[in-house]
Amino acid sequence: MAEISAETWLMHGSLLAWWWNQKIFPWDNDLDVQISEPTIHFLADHYNMTEHHFDLPGVPGGRTYLLDINPHYVVRSTLDRRNVIDARWIDTSSGLFIDITAIRADDDRRNRGQAGALMCKDGHRYDETEIFPLRNSYFEDFPVKVPYAYTKLLQEEYSYKSLTSTNFQDHEFNEETNIWEKIKNHKLSTRRGDTADLPIRTTPLKQIFTEPITDDNARSEFPRQ
Repeated sequence: MAEISAETWLMHGSLLAWWWNQKIFPWDNDLDVQISEPTIHFLADHYNMTEHHFDLPGVPGGRTYLLDINPHYVVRSTLDRRNVIDARWIDTSSGLFIDITAIRADDDRRNRGQAGALMCKDGHRYDETEIFPLRNSYFEDFPVKVPYAYTKLLQEEYSYKSLTSTNFQDHEFNEETNIWEKIKNHKLSTRRGDTADLPIRTTPLKQIFTEPITDDNARSEFPRQ
């Protein structure tokens, strides 16, 4: 996406996975990213149903991905729950996909005085200052962007426990290796545990940001009204 100047950033479960150790959750079978409304229009106009090949380390022959734009991407309503995903990157060899949702200016809230209000068709609401300026980082050793106020967004979407609980989906987070490890007993373990005495890390692991935020990249594609 960076090669075609289509700015993309991690969101939802993928952002939470990034926060913990910059790796995909071992129980997750897709990725979640966001783009802006101008970007989804650009992709639909020029790249819908195009295939893109990537040479990946450790993957013989690489992978080919198809960009599939939902024809309902132009519908801004949150009422159609079956079309909240605006586009997908689909791995043509496995069928695994990356969900793409577009954030848009929230006209209703802006008309009520919230100048930077943003929304997604899946019902999530944001402010421009929570998303922009984007931060540069790494995910699975690849360059990515993440929202500016990532901790606040994760706490609002998943609660503060998502940043402290080390047992989830039959896995336990190893603080020494920074890896989610499969729990060896076969009991279903989705417990959150007692997090009252656990510290809340408000910054991700060290050495993941590639550059400081500057005035040059502190901009938003959404003009204030």
